[in-house]
Amino acid sequence: MKRIFIAFSAIALVAFVSCKENATSKINASNVEVAAERDAAAKNLPVMSFEKSEHDFGTIEQGAAQETIFAFTNTGNAPLIITNATSSCGCTVPEYPKNTPIAPGESGQLLVKFNGSGQNQVTKTITVSANTEKGSEILRIKAFVNLKNGTTPAALGPVK
Repeated sequence: MKRIFIAFSAIALVAFVSCKENATSKINASNVEVAAERDAAAKNLPVMSFEKSEHDFGTIEQGAAQETIFAFTNTGNAPLIITNATSSCGCTVPEYPKNTPIAPGESGQLLVKFNGSGQNQVTKTITVSANTEKGSEILRIKAFVNLKNGTTPAALGPVK
């Protein structure tokens, strides 16, 4: 019993003595300023604002290549960097300013090429990855694709 009391007293003494230090005296003011500047800079993000997020090619003939441009502006307060742009299938190819910083207020273009494949109503998506808060933007292209001879698939009648 005596040993337990001595051990408990020693632990209490160590805990009591170690709590006397003033933690606020160990804070370096210059480190606090650097951390505040870093946190403020982290809030500065680019914003990718597109003039349009969808383009309709209308009615096209199957296999007729199409192109459209999605114009955008960096409306944020940090340089915008597009790291990738991918489409939902191989028939749609996006071309973009890869890893090229676009300053706040400046504009850029993303060219989308569609090879006209498919039939009837076709919708494709393009995912643009960038250093924005959301991390990605979704663009869409669509078209109604007629068969090469100019007839619509519905005019051919039911498939047998």
